[in-house]
Amino acid sequence: MEKKMLVFGEIKDGAFRNVSFETIAAAKEISNGGEIVGVLLGEDVKSFGKIMIAYGADRVVVVEDEKLAHYTPEGYAQAFHHVIEQEEPDGIFLGHTSIGRDISPKLASRIQSGLVSDVTSIEVVGEEVVFSRPIYSGKAFEKVVVKDGILFATFRPNNINALEKDDSRNGEIESVDVEILDLQTIVKEVVKNTSTGVDLSEAAVIVAGGRGMKGKENFTILEELAGVLGAAVGASRGACDAEYCDYALQIGQTGKVVTPDLYIAVGISGAIQHVAGMSNSKVIVAINKDPEAEIFQLADYGIVGDLFDVVPKLTEEFKKVLVQK
Repeated sequence: MEKKMLVFGEIKDGAFRNVSFETIAAAKEISNGGEIVGVLLGEDVKSFGKIMIAYGADRVVVVEDEKLAHYTPEGYAQAFHHVIEQEEPDGIFLGHTSIGRDISPKLASRIQSGLVSDVTSIEVVGEEVVFSRPIYSGKAFEKVVVKDGILFATFRPNNINALEKDDSRNGEIESVDVEILDLQTIVKEVVKNTSTGVDLSEAAVIVAGGRGMKGKENFTILEELAGVLGAAVGASRGACDAEYCDYALQIGQTGKVVTPDLYIAVGISGAIQHVAGMSNSKVIVAINKDPEAEIFQLADYGIVGDLFDVVPKLTEEFKKVLVQK
């Protein structure tokens, strides 16, 4: 049976979050030939519609309003709810991002639907869609089947392969007027206190530092390596608590959950709270002078040595291989 799917296109700093394209691919996998409808919310976002179509959406619905220039729970929920009522979809997919995590339960409550959050894979078994998601801080996985109602889910970034971009694809981009009322919060300005660079939650390569970095000034060692690899810089909670870096870089149970292709843990002991945020990385490399560090139990490759010797040498070797190409 064909399924009509709504997919939220999340735009950050003037560009799509990659997970938007990954959720289109997920929706395509279970739609059985049904229509994939992209949803764009913002102040001036209609031009982004053709990008969603190039990545697999059949049609895009756009709600533009100056009150949607910055994310607010009330504004986005009102606009998205209007689109849901108009389209009457069989499924709704969003990225498991800060916005997706915030707005999805609000929408689920409005439409009286269940919600499967933090999905890492899906499969179609007969007429059923089986969602897999991690539980117990990633120590186990559960499979969820929605028996009745809308297939409503959020997807963890970097777990579903996006479709190949095809600029020759065509589809309608429809603007819808929605009156945004009774906002409890109005965002006037967004001030960032972290350096610009690769988005941590969607990075393919991450270089993360722990207490072993011994100081804020030493994070430049990681930044140099990350610059060569085109990677994002992350940190353990211990490093953040010690004020070596901003909490925006924190990876772990109380920070960001990441699933890069390559995770390089530098001076990180491997506490369970940190492991909960990065254990699903495809390849893990640990650098620590303590051969008994817990992180080596998880790592695919380990280097026992002083990070202040090892990391600069790695940076120089990567420069020879990558920069000269």
